[in-house]
Amino acid sequence: MPQPSHEINVRELLDSRDVSTYQKLVVFLCFLIVVMDGFDVVIMGFVGPSLKEAWNLSNNDLAPVLSAALFGLTFGALTAGPLGDRFGRRKVLIASVFIFGLFTWLVAYATQIWHMIAFRFIAGFAMGGIMPMVATLAKEYSPEKRSSLLVTIVFAGFTVGAAGGGFLAAWMIPQWGWESVFVFGGIMPVLLSIFMVFKLPESLAYMVHKGADRAKIRQIVEWCAPGSTTEHSTFYIPSPATVKSDENPIKTVLNRHYAKGTVLLWIIYFSHLFLVYLLGSWMPTMIKESGMDTAQASIIAAMFQLGGPLGSIMLGWFMDRFEPHRVLALSYLSGAAVLVWMSTLGPEYLLLCITSFYIGAAFNGGGTGMNALSSNFFPLAARATGNSWMHGIGRTGAIISAFAGAWMLNAGWNFSTVAMALTVPAVLIAAALTLKYFVYRENKTS
Repeated sequence: MPQPSHEINVRELLDSRDVSTYQKLVVFLCFLIVVMDGFDVVIMGFVGPSLKEAWNLSNNDLAPVLSAALFGLTFGALTAGPLGDRFGRRKVLIASVFIFGLFTWLVAYATQIWHMIAFRFIAGFAMGGIMPMVATLAKEYSPEKRSSLLVTIVFAGFTVGAAGGGFLAAWMIPQWGWESVFVFGGIMPVLLSIFMVFKLPESLAYMVHKGADRAKIRQIVEWCAPGSTTEHSTFYIPSPATVKSDENPIKTVLNRHYAKGTVLLWIIYFSHLFLVYLLGSWMPTMIKESGMDTAQASIIAAMFQLGGPLGSIMLGWFMDRFEPHRVLALSYLSGAAVLVWMSTLGPEYLLLCITSFYIGAAFNGGGTGMNALSSNFFPLAARATGNSWMHGIGRTGAIISAFAGAWMLNAGWNFSTVAMALTVPAVLIAAALTLKYFVYRENKTS
């Protein structure tokens, strides 16, 4: 006699359980991926002076090399999301990590400047798919009550990798030359991608949504929630009424229900990356012109980056306990207020370090929180696309910030004037977050 089937709502099951060892493994792998990404993004800046000397390059010669990866990131982010929603998060993520590692490695063997530009663009293109895909995968393996915290922990790895890149470059370049940094920065992601083939699972929610083999789904469900299934269990995830069956994910993120939120997220992330990239790139120069020496200005600017991991984790914790839009809006508004205060301090070294750390926690942590917010907003069927397009549009803000910062300083703006100007994107972010909250107060996605 056939046994009755045991239907399991996978999303409800994960939400009802504590984070299992298997889910922690997935989050840890995502964290390692982001560490590698953070390392790769910054190494060109550390290698630049040695490369200029070795190849006798001017600043104009070096500029395309420095910007190639950033342009690649933009196009890669826009491409990866639809691929992730069609072919799976795991496949796109593994391919992205392998390709960016391989072409970072190849930079060490470049013999002409155009080789390096091409390799950095391709590496950047592959990197563009990593952040949104990691956010999607981490969200889909996290219980709802811990999702913001776990996603922000994953993205705190970016600053860990970026800071580690600075220390490693300082040690490796005098010993083995600038090429060694790219060899290390390339080999590690390639090895990690091979490990991911064996240990990184596909998103459980995605497998259920796509009707994957029931035995494979059951195996992963048992790893996440031991003892929750039977031999006759079937698995499902409810599809929200806002998503049409078999709708193209690009159409989903731009349909009548999601379009307003999608555009608001683009505005928010564009403004965020404009803000943090301009500060990260130009703060040392502005601090030095305010009366500090080069070493002090560098340490004050480094405190801005160091605030990121703590801010990320704290904001993730608050976002899981309070309304996340309000948490992020308050973070940006407080960061803007402290930035204006910081610009009036003059050569007060200790206070400048403290305020720089807080601004980094508020702004960099806020950007990390945005990945959790967008992952919770977009539906399963279009989550990778929604996340990746937010990143892709946002990257244009980072590109524009380089030119805007140079223009501000060339126009003779001092730190106080720049700080006042940067309150505009911070307030715009807070306003867009508030508007999105009121538009989608009742919105829930699977």
